Amino acid sequence: MSSVAVSAFRSDILLFLKKVMQGEEITITARGQEVARLVPPLNKTVAARKALQKLRATSKVGDVVSPIEASWKVT
Repeated sequence: MSSVAVSAFRSDILLFLKKVMQGEEITITARGQEVARLVPPLNKTVAARKALQKLRATSKVGDVVSPIEASWKVT
């Protein structure tokens, strides 16, 4: 993450927006204090794949579809 003063951000806004589109986070400061943070938009596909990878770690894959003709014992 990089930090830039408001005045520098104003003069090169397109440059900083390109950096954000490439995945970089940018903090905008005024007199040394953080006033805003630019972050790239969340890629929903990537986020969904990460969530599925987490589920894989705790999931158990087995026979979830048994023949209908099979009889089950109820206890």
